[in-house]
Amino acid sequence: MTTAAFQHEAGTAMECLSIPITLEKEGGIDQQGRQVMRCGFKIGGGIDQDYLKSPQGYTDNGIYCTEVHEGSAAARAGLRTHDKILQCNGYDFTMVTHKKAVEYIKKHPVLNLLVARKGVTHS
Repeated sequence: MTTAAFQHEAGTAMECLSIPITLEKEGGIDQQGRQVMRCGFKIGGGIDQDYLKSPQGYTDNGIYCTEVHEGSAAARAGLRTHDKILQCNGYDFTMVTHKKAVEYIKKHPVLNLLVARKGVTHS
């Protein structure tokens, strides 16, 4: 079993400290005038991506938060840039494609996330 959340090989067991974050999306209007639910963050990574080409320098195929918009629901919930999303509403994000992760995040109005954060070693 590996204890390194940030050099994790998809499909292998991992033991690490996870931080729970509950993010309630906020309503808004998109550029076409449609009502949308916004979370206020962007993701990168996935098992279908080559992490060696990551401009952020990530070290595995996990799903990472690459941007948190200031004042957004994500920022208020405590999500930070470079957090690694381990789970979303109980769904394993350590073995998911980028597209599936985006679809799953868009589908739910409330996101109960478990994240790993570099530098956090105890609660």
